Amino acid sequence: MIPLKRIFPVIVTLITLSLLGIIYIQYNWIKNAILIKKDQLLQRSISMSNDVYNDMMYRRQAAIMFKLDKDPVTKGFSFDMNRQPFNPPVSDFFTVQEVKRCIQTNMRKNHLDSTKFEFAILGIVPGSNLANIKMQSAGFVKMYEKNEEDSLKGTKDYLIQVIPLAEQNDYSPRAEKLVIIMPTDDSIAKQLGIMISGGVLFTIIIITAFALTLRTMLNQKKLSEIKSDFINNMTHELKTPLATISLAIDAIRNEKVLAQPQKIEYFSGIIKEENKRMNKQVESILQSALLEKDEIGMKLQATDVHSVIHNTTENLQLQLASKNGIVDLQLDAINPIIMADDVHFSNLIFNLMDNAIKYSTDNLEIVIQTYNTRKSLFIIITDNGIGMSRDTISRIFEKFYRAHTGNVHNVKGFGLGLTYVKAVVDAHKGKIKVESTLGKGSKFTLEFPQE
Repeated sequence: MIPLKRIFPVIVTLITLSLLGIIYIQYNWIKNAILIKKDQLLQRSISMSNDVYNDMMYRRQAAIMFKLDKDPVTKGFSFDMNRQPFNPPVSDFFTVQEVKRCIQTNMRKNHLDSTKFEFAILGIVPGSNLANIKMQSAGFVKMYEKNEEDSLKGTKDYLIQVIPLAEQNDYSPRAEKLVIIMPTDDSIAKQLGIMISGGVLFTIIIITAFALTLRTMLNQKKLSEIKSDFINNMTHELKTPLATISLAIDAIRNEKVLAQPQKIEYFSGIIKEENKRMNKQVESILQSALLEKDEIGMKLQATDVHSVIHNTTENLQLQLASKNGIVDLQLDAINPIIMADDVHFSNLIFNLMDNAIKYSTDNLEIVIQTYNTRKSLFIIITDNGIGMSRDTISRIFEKFYRAHTGNVHNVKGFGLGLTYVKAVVDAHKGKIKVESTLGKGSKFTLEFPQE
């Protein structure tokens, strides 16, 4: 089996490359789709322009023929239609509304947006770029100026079609051109909106899934390290009392010891203490299993917090003496009674004080304070031990996590104490807060309801 430490970077690299590849492909697809849609829009606008030209020129031609047919002087004769006065400008045969309806009809025919466009018919001055407006829609000038501004900025938000309203051989001063301005971005955005939104949405989902996968893998890596650490600690913690018991049994079997009841009693005491120690360690693991299943049982009864603190302090005198430590009790709570499980609450105080002793140097000082607010009892346990880093503070309640003191764990235990403390506080509907500075000590603030 390939170790997670080695395969993890490979997986991250492959997923990252795949994600970047998908984003690149989607970007190019959207870019090409926009270009295709713009080209299709241009082709449809050209087709629309041709249809508008044909319709307007057909109406103009029909109107001229009708006029000639009705004129008694010219009836039945053939005339050159390019000669004046029989070649009037197209604008003479249309009103603004008629031109607008003609353009709208052909826009719908060519599947273009017929609601947003402006137009004008301009008179052409032969041999010059100058032109005068003969007919225009209400917003033509405004949209034309807006298009000019956008062109200077390098953007193309509008499509302009210029339709010469004259025969190919018509170079007379009456020649005209129809200018139609229509927006481009809105129609393209509407057509591609759903596909672009879907692409963005699924890309976000993939990125989120990647992030969750990465987080899960990191957590698994962390759990694997914690598991290995726990197994090593457990092996050491159980191996030590077993070795001591084995030596004590070998000593009892010695003929010289068998003849001395005092030594038998001494070695039996060692076996009993080591057995207690092993039972306590096994109990910690069992408590951990109960915590994981959320099955920690509570038998709530009126408990005197001050009494529990006094008893725990007495029981830890030997451990305190080994660190030349003292406990300063500032028990100022007027009402020290809370509803608590006596066993679990006692273990809670014991674990916090035991931790303060374990993670300290000589001349340890522990200060325990209590006080009341209107609805709560506060317990504050402060020490001048080695303290904790921010990363350690954020993880001390994690199961099996143990703070590193240097490169190795020089403090015995399974990393279950503070996990148990947090579970007991939560079971009592309380709160726990941790403050600490490396080299200056730690401060645990507990709050329990008294309603």
